[in-house]
Amino acid sequence: MTAIDDLDDFAGLDPFFRIIEEGINGFAGGDHFFDLLADDVVFDYVITVPGYPRHVVGRSAAAELYQPYGDTIVLDRCFDLAIHHDRKSGVVVLEYASEGRAVATGAAYANRYISVLTIVDRKVTRWRDYLDQIVVFDALGWDPDALLPGLGSAHEADRL
Repeated sequence: MTAIDDLDDFAGLDPFFRIIEEGINGFAGGDHFFDLLADDVVFDYVITVPGYPRHVVGRSAAAELYQPYGDTIVLDRCFDLAIHHDRKSGVVVLEYASEGRAVATGAAYANRYISVLTIVDRKVTRWRDYLDQIVVFDALGWDPDALLPGLGSAHEADRL
């Protein structure tokens, strides 16, 4: 198994790590989030933001992707965990929420996620992730109308 050198590099994601560990406790084994992943784990970010990869292969590649996360968004907590497990297929679906702040803007960040994990031999071998990308745009100060013409104003109307 590939070693992750310094877990302090991932402090901005600590609440995320804890809720995932809680969600797959008993299904996958390891002391920390990265220990739960197979060396050749495949991540697919089905709904994501521009500039973020849609497909990542390998535990080390995932660590490299997550390492600078705390420079952009720091999570204060993750909560509202719902766990759905299909014993036959080894698939675990986790629904959860997060709250934190965007580092550059100081804006509040709150999102909801669905993570679909395939577990084989007590390791996560596949991860499909879904989130609300407009929430990311709002927290980072991006202009959704510039990125997705017409959708930014529609999103604002949903909040009223």
